[in-house]
Amino acid sequence: MFFNVKDVQQFQTQKEFIDTAIVPLLSINLSEAGIMQSSSSTEFLMSLTSFIEQQFKGRLMLMPPFSYTEGTRGGLSVSLLKEELQKVGFKHVLFITCDHSWTSLSDEIDVIWLPSIPLESMDREVKKKVLEDQLKLVIPILSSKWTQV
Repeated sequence: MFFNVKDVQQFQTQKEFIDTAIVPLLSINLSEAGIMQSSSSTEFLMSLTSFIEQQFKGRLMLMPPFSYTEGTRGGLSVSLLKEELQKVGFKHVLFITCDHSWTSLSDEIDVIWLPSIPLESMDREVKKKVLEDQLKLVIPILSSKWTQV
């Protein structure tokens, strides 16, 4: 499910089944040296999280991305965001990112880190295969969260 009116209406009536929120963490680097890598990582992460949403529609909601720059990163409180999402009924809140530095907060939040894969030059079929391969890495993480009591 996406964070849009139609899906949110469904969430409100079926909260007991839609127990997981996925929040993409996107690093925005606008420097001359970093803008291409940043945009490539963003494209990868948004494609992957949309693909995850398609596979688990009705079980999870893909939240809008949490975007930041290096200068604003320290002021972000993803722990508070996690608490807010749990208050409305999400039992599991997972943050997914290509920025390895978020893994240092793994005691506070559930972070899935994946290295960025440049999708921009791939044809459609290769891109789909890459996303399927990445999904295979995420499924065990989701499964372990869902089976925890």
